[in-house]
Amino acid sequence: MKIKTLPQPLQDALPVLQTLNQAGFQAYYVGGCVRDTILQRPIHDVDLATSAYPAEIKSLFAQTIDTGIQHGTVTVVLNHENYEVTTFRTESGYQDYRRPDHVEFVRSLDMDLQRRDFTINALALDATGEVHDLFGGLEDLRRGQIRAVGQAEARFHEDALRMMRAVRFQAQFGFPIAEQTLAGITQNAALLTKIAVERIHVEFIKLMLAPYRKLGLDSFQATGLASYCPQFKGHDCRCLAGQSSQPLTSEAVVWTLIGYLWQLPPTQLRSLLRAWKTTNETQKRVTRAVTLLQLNTWRDWDLYQAGTKSSQLAQEVLLVTGKSNWAQELQERQEHLPIYCSQDLALGGQAIMEILHLAPGPEVGRLLEELQQAVVARKIPNQVIALTQFLQQKRN
Repeated sequence: MKIKTLPQPLQDALPVLQTLNQAGFQAYYVGGCVRDTILQRPIHDVDLATSAYPAEIKSLFAQTIDTGIQHGTVTVVLNHENYEVTTFRTESGYQDYRRPDHVEFVRSLDMDLQRRDFTINALALDATGEVHDLFGGLEDLRRGQIRAVGQAEARFHEDALRMMRAVRFQAQFGFPIAEQTLAGITQNAALLTKIAVERIHVEFIKLMLAPYRKLGLDSFQATGLASYCPQFKGHDCRCLAGQSSQPLTSEAVVWTLIGYLWQLPPTQLRSLLRAWKTTNETQKRVTRAVTLLQLNTWRDWDLYQAGTKSSQLAQEVLLVTGKSNWAQELQERQEHLPIYCSQDLALGGQAIMEILHLAPGPEVGRLLEELQQAVVARKIPNQVIALTQFLQQKRN
C-alpha cells in the first residue's frame, strides 16, 4: 500500500526522515500515526524509528534531547516541534510484566516491529509513502479488528498493560478484539495487578471517554480485567455505558457516573477515588456531585453547597443516564441561584468585622455562612444595606 499524500503532521516531520535516509540509515514513521493516517483519523503524536543508533541520531541534528537514551529514544527538535526518534531494538526478559530487563539496538526494521503490541500498531511508513506491513495490520484495519502481534500471551507477559490497551482501542475504534487475543486477555487478566494503578488509570479514562465505550466496557467486564482494578470487584462495569450514546467529556464525569450508578456512599466513593490516585480537586468535585445526585429533592442550599462545577458534572451524568428532564431542572435551578459562591456576597469578612467591630475568628466565618444561607433562601436580597441590617439584627 502506498499513501500518496501524507497528512500535515507527517509532512512536518519528513525532514527528519530525509536527513536520516541521506546519511545512509533506514527511517520510518511508526505506530499510531501510521494507523491513524490509514484510518484518516486526526494525528496526535508522530513517532519515528530508525536503524541509526542514538549517538548517530544526535550527530545529524543541531538540537536533540536525551529523552530515553537507554532505550534508544532521542527527541529531535525541528521548527519548534519535538519528534521522538527511536533506534530499532529488541527486548527480552520482562520479569515485572511491564519493562524489559534487556534492550538491544538492532539495524532491522523487521526485528523492531516484532515487539509491537497489536498488528494495527506494527505498521511502518517510509518517506515515499510506502507502508511496510509484516503482520497483516493492513488487513486487520480493513476488516476492523484488534489482534496481537504473534502470540497474544507472549505480548501480554511483556507488558500486561497491553490488555487494557486492547479494550481501550476497542472503545476508540469500535473494532472487535480477535478471538485468540480476547482469550489471551481472559487467561492473563490477573497480570493487571502487576501494573501501577496510574498506568491503568490512564487507559481506563481513555476507554470511558471514547465513542464506543459500550464495546470496550463489555470486554473489560467479560475478560475479568475489571475485577483486577482497584475496588471494582463485585461491580458491573457494563452499566457505565449509560443509556445515551452521548460521549463523556472529562475524567470527573467518569467518576461521577461510577459513584452515581454504583450508589457509592461518600466514604466508599472517596476511598475508590484515592485508590485510583485521582487528584484532590477531582475527589472534592466528584464527591459533591454524587452527593447531589443521591438526594431525593434539591434545596437551593444543596445546589449552592455543591457549587457550579459539581452541579455541571451531575447534569451531564443525568443526561448520560437518560434523565434529561432532571438535568434540565438542575441546570435551571442552579442558574437561578441568587449567588454562586461566598465571593458573590455584597459583604465580605472584612466588612463584617468593621460593621460589628469584631476581631478575626470563628464568629466571622459563622456570620458569613448565615448571610449566604439567608441570601440563597431569598430571605434577604444580596445588597449591602439589607445584609448590614441582617447582621445588626443578629447582633442585637
